[in-house]
Amino acid sequence: MFRDDLEEKLRNLIEYHNFQLTQYYKVEAIDFDETLKLCQEWKEEIKGMVTDVTEDLNQLRLAGKNLMFEGAQGTLLDIDHGTYPFVTSSSVTAGGVSTGTGIGPLYLDYVLGITKAYTTRVGSGPFPTELFDDVGAHLAKVGHEFGATTGRARRCGWFDAEALRRAVVLNSMSGICLTKLDVLDGLEELLIGVGYNLPETECAGAHDAEFYESVTPKYETMQGWSESTVGITNYDELPENAKKYIKRIEALIGCPVDIISTGPDREETIVLRDPYDA
Repeated sequence: MFRDDLEEKLRNLIEYHNFQLTQYYKVEAIDFDETLKLCQEWKEEIKGMVTDVTEDLNQLRLAGKNLMFEGAQGTLLDIDHGTYPFVTSSSVTAGGVSTGTGIGPLYLDYVLGITKAYTTRVGSGPFPTELFDDVGAHLAKVGHEFGATTGRARRCGWFDAEALRRAVVLNSMSGICLTKLDVLDGLEELLIGVGYNLPETECAGAHDAEFYESVTPKYETMQGWSESTVGITNYDELPENAKKYIKRIEALIGCPVDIISTGPDREETIVLRDPYDA
């Protein structure tokens, strides 16, 4: 897998950057021999891990093995379809699986979308259903809403069904995993964002940051529940109003809720449809 042109390529690269370093930035040049030695050491460390990943995955697929690909970050952070410029630098939708691995999209049997039973966002960017009241504080406290990497407090708000409906379309989702249902325990009323009121000058199809900043949410009110859902693993044991809430979400987003999380432990999960059996 390793070609023998490392020295030539490295020399060309270092000459290019050394010109900039010495002529523009007036700093010391990079030593070619030291860098080549370091690269050769790295080569020895990683050569056993270098392979044709696409072909290996394809052989596993042909052998009938289960393959699971996991993405990071939410749909609205996608470089192409997100709330630009408040996005990441890559394709985070399900289509990124194919571009990243070389496994064609028709070989993906099931796409599971993961979303909370309410909405959160870290950092800047539009957030139509954001809450600035006691309910928002309750969601942040009970849900332990702090960024996993930065530790920043997440902004919290009501469930935005319209944003998720669009995410379902962009990812061709087969089912939803609805997490943190238990965080809603004890709230008398629950609001669901079912759409947006748009200014007359706004285009309904331009879902960028300016679009989401210009809209106000349309809400639908549902009754909450006083019972605890923490740790429930059987759907039938959920409070009736919790079931109604889940069913309403399914209807609004056009996608079934296949998995429900009722606590932080992996065992605190209700599996209505196993993705590997779908």
